[in-house]
Amino acid sequence: MEDEVASQLAISLSEEDFKSIKPQLAYLDKYLTLRSYINGYSLTQADSTLWTTIRGNKVAYAFVKKASLVNLNRWFTFVEQSHPELQKEFVVKDDAEKAKKAAQSKAGASYNIALQDAEVGKVVTRFPPEPSGYLHIGHAKAALLNDFFAHDLYKGTLLFRFDDTNSTKEKQEFQDSITEDLALLGIKPDKTSHTSDHFQTLYEYCVRMIKEGNAYADDTDQKTMRDERMTGKASARRNRTVEENMAIFEGMIAGTEVQNCIRAKMAVDNPNKAMRDPVIYRCNHTPHHRTGVTHALRSTEFTDRNPQYQWFLDCLNLRKVHIWDFSRLNLKRTFLSKRKLTKLVDGGRVWGWDDPRMPTVRGVQRRGMTIPALREFILKQGPSRNITLMDWTIFWSINKKEIDPIAPRYTAVDQKEAVKATIIQRGPVKAYTEDKPRHNKNPALGMKKVAYSRHLILDQEDAKLFKQDEEITLMAWGNAIVRKINRSSQDSHTSVTHIELELHLDGDVKKTEKKITWLSTEGQSLIPVELVDFDYLLTKDKLEEDDNWEDFLTEQTEFRSAAFCDANMAGCKTGDIIQLERKGYFRVDTPYDDDFTCFFFSYTRVWGLVTRRDD
Repeated sequence: MEDEVASQLAISLSEEDFKSIKPQLAYLDKYLTLRSYINGYSLTQADSTLWTTIRGNKVAYAFVKKASLVNLNRWFTFVEQSHPELQKEFVVKDDAEKAKKAAQSKAGASYNIALQDAEVGKVVTRFPPEPSGYLHIGHAKAALLNDFFAHDLYKGTLLFRFDDTNSTKEKQEFQDSITEDLALLGIKPDKTSHTSDHFQTLYEYCVRMIKEGNAYADDTDQKTMRDERMTGKASARRNRTVEENMAIFEGMIAGTEVQNCIRAKMAVDNPNKAMRDPVIYRCNHTPHHRTGVTHALRSTEFTDRNPQYQWFLDCLNLRKVHIWDFSRLNLKRTFLSKRKLTKLVDGGRVWGWDDPRMPTVRGVQRRGMTIPALREFILKQGPSRNITLMDWTIFWSINKKEIDPIAPRYTAVDQKEAVKATIIQRGPVKAYTEDKPRHNKNPALGMKKVAYSRHLILDQEDAKLFKQDEEITLMAWGNAIVRKINRSSQDSHTSVTHIELELHLDGDVKKTEKKITWLSTEGQSLIPVELVDFDYLLTKDKLEEDDNWEDFLTEQTEFRSAAFCDANMAGCKTGDIIQLERKGYFRVDTPYDDDFTCFFFSYTRVWGLVTRRDD
């Protein structure tokens, strides 16, 4: 077969339409009836051309692999096995596709959004936070999705750029915290930069736009400008001359025309209000705190600005950037507005940006959220544009799956109206301890000491439900029979002050209705702790546009209760996540020492924590 014929055949076989290529495949099959190679007894250019054409055509490749055409399949397989050098390009592509599918499967969401011109190794995404507050979980979604597309799906590049052009609101503290939180999330940008690095470039772009008649200086007051943009009325300054605009702009740079701003000359009454002559350059002489993207992935709240984004690219003849909008993160009874969160912090309604009630990365982590669970929660949502209102219970249930296998178990009894119990029969003569696993299903967590004696304390909520001569189960010990119940008065509904028990370790724990936690007051030093529980910041699931958010702030969002814990709690450290039997999961916020109570944050109801009392 001549090379020219082979080339023409290859061109015909490149069509991904079976009806079009079927005759050529049949011809090739017949031609190869008595041949190992297309020409002669070794690999030639004809073999290489035809083999790579078929391998690169999904339709032709799939058909050949079915072996319906025996000779063609024999030749194709022989060349494949004998000449691996022909496969290098396809092996790379196959590996990339497998990695992409594996990443999508692991994420648990659909990432088949068909990014335009997205090639493996060439996709560049960016995350551009403004350092005017701490990173909240809405920001975390944007950061993780950009990281996922750049690194996991396309083996490309992630740029991290601080949008630090408003020195009035920005602080080095916020910049440092954002950098630390991104590292905590496992996000490693390939390059970090600052918009402030490019002030000179931005200045030159602005000069160019003014000289080309695409921007003008405007000193209209803020309220009037807002009203004019809403009603579609042109500014009285819109038709200033280029010379006048340039003179004012240079005055702005010098600090003599600070009442002016520069507006892009886009449109006056465009239906999309984002296109109505937006402000692009302002004067801000507050001292600054520090003196090639291919795809822009951002939330749908910026959709109206996409035409504005494109306008600037066209106006300045800049490289095209593809935009994909994904739904912003919405959670019930929660707001993610940085302005509102800042007001809560500044107004003292929360302890700070890392308050466990705050929807910041640091807040939910202090509450007990693990980073793997946070990543899973966000990546499972994927880049969908569908707007949904998420429930916090989903958020925390994912975390529970992460921590349940590794959270050691301890015991706590509420101090308020704790009930003393005495084992009057069959109890131990003196206190003793036994080694028990910290987690019955995870021996790697080690052992703990459990104290046993005749003198116990129980939760009031358990004791007030006991009945005379009822058999109950003391968890991790065995059964006991309630022989006597002493109350604060004769009324059966009043608090229990003391009970007497008869130990019955031969009893069947499966037959008892009540299985309770308890602590021995002998044989160990009980650890005083304070359990802190929290409610939502808002009383309403979803705020409407005309709602005043401050009218829906929950009056009391913090609830504290004192408790005693078993002596093993003395070894807990800040950040440890534990389970208090029958009370829920907690995170240690302040560890115990001889001078301070141990503080735990709980999320059994919403979220939570263990903390320290200074009294």
